Amino acid sequence: MVNKQKILIVDDDENIAELISLYLTKECFDTAMVHDGEEALSAFETYQPNLVLLDLMLPGIDGYQVCREIRTHSNTPIIMLSAKGEVFDKVLGLELGADDYIMKPFDSKELVARVKAVLRRYQAVPKSEAANADKGKCVEYPGITINLTNYSVVVDGQNVEMPPKELELLYFLASSPNQVFTREQLLDQIWGYEYIGDTRTVDVHIKRLREKIKDHSTWGLGTVWGIGYKFEVK
Repeated sequence: MVNKQKILIVDDDENIAELISLYLTKECFDTAMVHDGEEALSAFETYQPNLVLLDLMLPGIDGYQVCREIRTHSNTPIIMLSAKGEVFDKVLGLELGADDYIMKPFDSKELVARVKAVLRRYQAVPKSEAANADKGKCVEYPGITINLTNYSVVVDGQNVEMPPKELELLYFLASSPNQVFTREQLLDQIWGYEYIGDTRTVDVHIKRLREKIKDHSTWGLGTVWGIGYKFEVK
């Protein structure tokens, strides 16, 4: 029997948490609910979820801090939930390492679809399978290998951990060396229609990539001022 994927639901509104749990249970997920930040951090360690649905406005430790704490030692996918719609909140959540952001009130089908989409991006192919994977999903340059099949990045022989969206953005740019893409094009390719107009999402992810991957003597992430970004090969 296949083990169910586990979703940790963190929301101080018990009614909303129970409703989310109901949606996900119907889709054959296993769920656990907690209602404040300290409980969330404790449950994350004991429950070991495959994904966290994290409300921002929590009593005590807020969702931003919970996300920050989790990201110090884990790349488990995090989808933030909030009734707040300011761009600042979205950018801060993404900077802290969230993989997606859903506004309340949300449609149950959209919630389930986003959970499944994030999990699909995150699930790694076993190494034995990856060895025989389609080479077209692997981009290599001196000192770096970006593999979209098993969602791995190796720089100078060392694995570099990163959330799925960062890896997908890096892979997309590296797949078309020296081609300049506007922020709008990158949003459309990597995030889809729901993020159109929120171009700072791209800037946040480029910033995080640069923090993890320093420019090489023969390649690097380049900024074309006033236009967008490119993977520059020298």
